[in-house]
Amino acid sequence: MAQCVQSVQELIPDSFVPCVAALCSDEAERLTRLSHLSFAELLKPFSRLTSEVHMRDPNNQLHVIKNLKIAVSNIITQPPQPGAIRKLLNDVVSGSQPAEGLVANVITAGDYDLNISATTPWFESYRETFLQSMPASDHEFLNHYLACMLVASSSEAEPMEQFSKLSQEQHRIQHNNDYSYPKWFIPNTLKYYVLLHDVSAGDEQRAESIYEEMKQKYGTQGCYLLKINSRTPNRASDEQIPDPWSQYLQKNSIQNQESYEDGLCTITSNKNSDSNLLSLDGLDNEVKVDGLPNNFRMHPLQLDPSGDSSNNIDGPDHVKSASSLHETKKANAGIIHGACLTLTDHDRIRQFIQEFTFRGLLPHIEKTIRQLNDQLISRKGLSRSLFSATKKWFSGSKVPEKSINELKNTSGLLYPPEAPELQIRKMADLCFLVQHYDLAYSCYHTAKKDFLNDQAMLYAAGALEMAAVSAFLQPGAPRPYPAHYMDTAIQTYRDICKNMVLAERCVLLSAEILKSQSKYSEAAALLIRLTSEDSDLRSALLLEQAAHCFINMKSPMVRKYAFHMILAGHRFSKAGQKKHALRCYCQAMQVYKGKGWSLAEDHINFTIGRQSYTLRQLDNAVSAFRHILINESKQSAAQQGAFLREYLYVYKNVSQLSPDGPLPQLPLPYINSSATRVFFGHDRRPADGEKQAATHVSLDQEYDSESSQQWRELEEHVVAVVNRGVLPSNFHPTEYCLNSYSDNSRFPLTVVGEPVTVEVAFRNPLKVPLLLTDLSLLWKFQPKDVSGKENEEVKELVKGEPEMIGTEVVSEFLINSEESKVARLKLFPHHIGELHILGVVYNLGTIQGSMTVDGIGALPGCHTGKHSLSMSVRGRQDLEIQGPRLNNTKEEKTSIKYGPDRRLDPIITEEMPLLEVFFIHFPTGLLCGEIRKAYVEFVNVSKCPLTGLKVVSKRPEFFTFGGNTAVLTPLSPSASENCSAYKTVVTDSTSVCTALISSASSVDFGIGIGSQPEVIPVPLPDTVLLPGASVQLPMWLRGPDEEGVHEINFLFYYESVKKQPKIRHRILRHTAVICTSRSLNVRATVCRSNSLEDEEGRGGNMLVFVDVENTNTSEAGVKEFHIVQVSSSSKHWKLQKSVNLSENKDAKLASREKGKFCFKAIRCKEEEVGTQSSEKYTFADIVFGNEQIVSSASPCADFFYRSLSSELKKPQAQSSLHTEKQSIEDTMRLIQKCSEVDLNIVVLWKAYVVEDSKQLILEGQHHVVLRTIGKEAFSYPQKQEPPEMELLKFFRPENTTVSSRPSVEQLSNLIKTSLHYPESFSHPFHQKSLCLVPVTLLLSNCSKADVDVIVDLRHKTTSPEALEIHGSFTWLGQTQYKLHLKSQELHSLQLKACFVHTGVYNLGTPRVFAKLSDQVTVFETSQQSSMPALIIINNV
Repeated sequence: MAQCVQSVQELIPDSFVPCVAALCSDEAERLTRLSHLSFAELLKPFSRLTSEVHMRDPNNQLHVIKNLKIAVSNIITQPPQPGAIRKLLNDVVSGSQPAEGLVANVITAGDYDLNISATTPWFESYRETFLQSMPASDHEFLNHYLACMLVASSSEAEPMEQFSKLSQEQHRIQHNNDYSYPKWFIPNTLKYYVLLHDVSAGDEQRAESIYEEMKQKYGTQGCYLLKINSRTPNRASDEQIPDPWSQYLQKNSIQNQESYEDGLCTITSNKNSDSNLLSLDGLDNEVKVDGLPNNFRMHPLQLDPSGDSSNNIDGPDHVKSASSLHETKKANAGIIHGACLTLTDHDRIRQFIQEFTFRGLLPHIEKTIRQLNDQLISRKGLSRSLFSATKKWFSGSKVPEKSINELKNTSGLLYPPEAPELQIRKMADLCFLVQHYDLAYSCYHTAKKDFLNDQAMLYAAGALEMAAVSAFLQPGAPRPYPAHYMDTAIQTYRDICKNMVLAERCVLLSAEILKSQSKYSEAAALLIRLTSEDSDLRSALLLEQAAHCFINMKSPMVRKYAFHMILAGHRFSKAGQKKHALRCYCQAMQVYKGKGWSLAEDHINFTIGRQSYTLRQLDNAVSAFRHILINESKQSAAQQGAFLREYLYVYKNVSQLSPDGPLPQLPLPYINSSATRVFFGHDRRPADGEKQAATHVSLDQEYDSESSQQWRELEEHVVAVVNRGVLPSNFHPTEYCLNSYSDNSRFPLTVVGEPVTVEVAFRNPLKVPLLLTDLSLLWKFQPKDVSGKENEEVKELVKGEPEMIGTEVVSEFLINSEESKVARLKLFPHHIGELHILGVVYNLGTIQGSMTVDGIGALPGCHTGKHSLSMSVRGRQDLEIQGPRLNNTKEEKTSIKYGPDRRLDPIITEEMPLLEVFFIHFPTGLLCGEIRKAYVEFVNVSKCPLTGLKVVSKRPEFFTFGGNTAVLTPLSPSASENCSAYKTVVTDSTSVCTALISSASSVDFGIGIGSQPEVIPVPLPDTVLLPGASVQLPMWLRGPDEEGVHEINFLFYYESVKKQPKIRHRILRHTAVICTSRSLNVRATVCRSNSLEDEEGRGGNMLVFVDVENTNTSEAGVKEFHIVQVSSSSKHWKLQKSVNLSENKDAKLASREKGKFCFKAIRCKEEEVGTQSSEKYTFADIVFGNEQIVSSASPCADFFYRSLSSELKKPQAQSSLHTEKQSIEDTMRLIQKCSEVDLNIVVLWKAYVVEDSKQLILEGQHHVVLRTIGKEAFSYPQKQEPPEMELLKFFRPENTTVSSRPSVEQLSNLIKTSLHYPESFSHPFHQKSLCLVPVTLLLSNCSKADVDVIVDLRHKTTSPEALEIHGSFTWLGQTQYKLHLKSQELHSLQLKACFVHTGVYNLGTPRVFAKLSDQVTVFETSQQSSMPALIIINNV
């Protein structure tokens, strides 16, 4: 139980006090009424004695009485009605609410920290009122009148006569059978005569003389002169006199029947409750209790409220209308009690009570106890058994006198008033009233035995109850508290006597006693046992006290506490005590909250919401209903729908109270703030026929970190190129779509006139659909003037002025049950400034269904478009996005700090150009290497001219706009539909196999020294695109060499003609997806021709072998490929002619066929190379048809240069030596260069495709880059074979440096040798035995350095196999030659070979050693001729 103001040792004596009746004459009553008090009320504040009192017990022992209190009340001849008592108790409880500044106890139990009210004043008020209003009954005498004060006024004509009349009246009331009420303790009641004297108006002499007369007649012990009203009422306001009456008068006494009927005292203290702020546990906000009762009654544990109050067992009389409550409250507010009394009068009244008790009451009680004791002792001689037997014989003749309290069910017999058993009980009660608990206990014990023997159960229960209390209160506690006495008494009262009032008194007393002994568990069980359906108020209070018992245990039982608080709240609600019900539920909520008991939480919140609504605490109600909706509810859909409609209904009422107030925050639907995306710019246009708009950025695209990084790199690349290779320090990549992955630490920039789209991610957690109507963004805007200054005033344009920011409103947005859905909301900024997007504003409603709000009929649906809306409320939700966690500095790492997220705070900047790009005839599928001509349309859709248009791509080899030599005014796309993509010239059929030479500089095609091939300027006419203008440019595409699906990113970069400080440039993105299928594979090798001299006598002929294979599978519908032309491009070499191996000139390849071509290549003449430009390439075309494709023009040369630049970017395998180590000598490079050749082959082809019974001709080109002599090169990228796994080696290689010696292969290319001799030689051996044959040895220096050559002819074949095959011969003349060959010099050496037999001989025996002239170290190696030089010697 909760803590009490009084201890149980004070409570019980105060609950059972000697009762004194007061009977006043009309004149005496008038005197007290001047102070707005009755006589009994006048005495009430002074009824406790200030000093100890002494009396003697029957054994003549002195007995001390402490803190004695007497109860004086007006005689009321009608017993109080049970309904009136219930009404009074109800008012007492409802009037007592938690005090405003009440400090709650914080109890920590396990995981719980509970705020619990330490005291329960409403329960104490109830208990006090209940005990005071107990009707007197015949089986006990505790509240029977012991004495009667007869009060007359000194101003009466005949006061003594008046006293006689009053005395007769009292006698008549006590002894006349017409009056069964009130009850009197003993027939000989003490009469005490009081003369009231009005000091301010009366005659004091007369009063004294009357008093003397009274003393003569009644004795000094039996009368008193009480002087009051020492001042007149009109002087009342002069000085402030304390008012000790108000606290007593507000606690109503049922005995005060007149005031009860007048309705003056029905109001209990309500002064605190008006401004009472009670913290509702379970809800996060403060709730105002406004103290208005309401007739809206319902059963809190059910959803539908019953409007009928008659189901309440307390009856309808506990509800008092608000108006009468207020009227009586006002009536009482201005009354000052005791206005005519001074402090001296207060002392006189106190003195009067002392005198009455000392001189009158206590001697009377002492005498009565002695008399009763004597009677009992005299009776003890009587045999108990005989006494009992006679009683049984004569019991039939007893006339049962039923009092109003002894209901018809009372079991056992009834005693007449003079029965000896009742005398024991009387003596016990008297001893109890004067705190003589030892004697009282022994008397009760004796009486109990008698009553039990007689089976008088009501009497026995009463004796048991008081025996237990007396035993507990005995000083020195000689015996333990007999709780079983109480249990028996309660059971008897409740089950046998059916008297719940007496049972309740037992429980209240016993529970207090048990609580004082810390037996909380037993106390709780006792309290719970008395809860029943007959009184909701009693059950509620007892359940609440039981809950407090559970929480006050040594180890608090928190959940039991909460459960019983819920039960108490439920019963309070049934009893109409809405505020108490609400308080109980809120206290219980602390336990259930956040523990995963969602259904319990829902029920509590729902009840709190309903009770708060009933009490007109609308904010509170909204908060509770909000909790039901925002928790992940496990309720059924119907239940959730009911909750939602109830919530909307309450919310509507709240919003109607303050229609102009700020918009409330709505709990539904959930918004995932971090998933909010912001898009700046117009939506992408859909494809229009052949026109396809650039993909750019849109909200439909998923975020991909890899592609995002690629776009960033492309933008950085182009910006660096524009800024002369340096990225500006203030550069930030352009972001058109901001999301949780983007860097949102800076304020994003957007352009005036371009929409801002915010994608809000909604989620509906309920199983019922939500309908949002009139959904739009909520924003704040700070405009700036053109100079950039902020306006003085910052207008918070929540709804917005249309000329500043246009707001798009979505009329309906339906979110189905448990669905996540995004809404895209737009703003249209029309002015520069700072925009802050705060949140969303909308009407929240649900679709009208067949269900109605329980208890509240569904409102008539208002039709809005597709869906029928049942009820909706306007509100807002804020978009608050938490930035990323900071983790840079030490301080940030050790604490939890978040950076800003400014994606919702864009800065609107001045106008910028806006480019739109359309692709016309853009293919989706190509053959590898296929060339296709498409068109690109550039449109400036803004009001500013744009310039500096560039496109950047990681795959520049995929497309070209044509070189500088291309004509910039192409035909329209439709006119050029069937033309070749190439520039062609008709050729003469005679020149089929010889090359047609042209040249071009790579600078013209954007591939110069230090150029960036990825960044391609778009050749706009006049380099400016005016507002509204559009231009179409041709774009050639070439299918990538690898088959498969290719995503190619284009980034278009452009600037405004007028430089803007904030946005320097803008970009537009496009991703082209091309699917390529296999076409041709080209492989080529180059080797030195054995004929070292060409027609002009110069060295350096090459043979180029080209293998072409058709790898196309016929899926693409390709019938065959025609090789129409093979071109070469090089700075130093050119194809001269075709050495056609087969006579078949028609170069057609069907599926899976291979063709082989052989070409002769020669060095370009020096004047062709052109010394002034090292970027000049010579193109040579060998045509296989009758149309030459000009390979040095667009687009053939473009793609050649693009492939070349991408080839150069790749790491070269053969050049790894000088890339790995820079310090290797130039000689190494010179030796390497001998084996290098920079010849590029372009194979141009046509493919014949049948598609939809039409024949199409596709054309394309493949490139092969020949770098090294004798090494095969490919047109398609080679797959790298993964290296085989090797065993791990755990030792360090000794020599890790790269060998500075060139390889044998490289040195063998330094000098090329060629032997010139007759294939057969006839010699008459019979004439001359020695045959001499002249042989010329040609030595060609392939390097660009001077070379020293040693030719050694002394070489002999040593291997026996060689001797077997070729005969032996001898060189004549000089055996060793030392030669010096200049750069690329050709030298011939005349030798003679001497043969002695016929036969076949290999002349390739000379050993050639070479070293670079300026080289000190000689790394000479034999220059072996690769092919045997065979000569046949014939005999003639």
